[in-house]
Amino acid sequence: MKNAKSNPCISGKTPPKDIIERTFAFAVRVIQLCGKLDARPGVGRVMMSQILRAGTSVPSNVEEAQAAQSRPDFVSKMSIALKEARETHLRLRLLATAHIFPNNQLQPLVQEADEIKHVIGAIVVSAKRNGTA
Repeated sequence: MKNAKSNPCISGKTPPKDIIERTFAFAVRVIQLCGKLDARPGVGRVMMSQILRAGTSVPSNVEEAQAAQSRPDFVSKMSIALKEARETHLRLRLLATAHIFPNNQLQPLVQEADEIKHVIGAIVVSAKRNGTA
């Protein structure tokens, strides 16, 4: 059994519940976007698979961090979530800039990806500062 000192989730150092829900909702929106991209030939399909993989990895890693066995494990999993959020943000920006998909539909998702990466980044910094990671 994990003890409260070694598990950030038990010790009260867990990220706010809203990041868990927010990244889940973000992944749902990414899946919906990818469903629309799949219908487009060429670059849209290639981008779709990359965005789908990275975008759905974010909440997976945030969720995994909730069961971290130690603070370093928590930081590691959240750092992976941050990397995937950064990749998703980049690919969404590329898609928007290349005009593969209507910008008015992509921009809210680009903005959400940017905000998520900032929130996760702050969580990682805070966890490192408050621990030995």
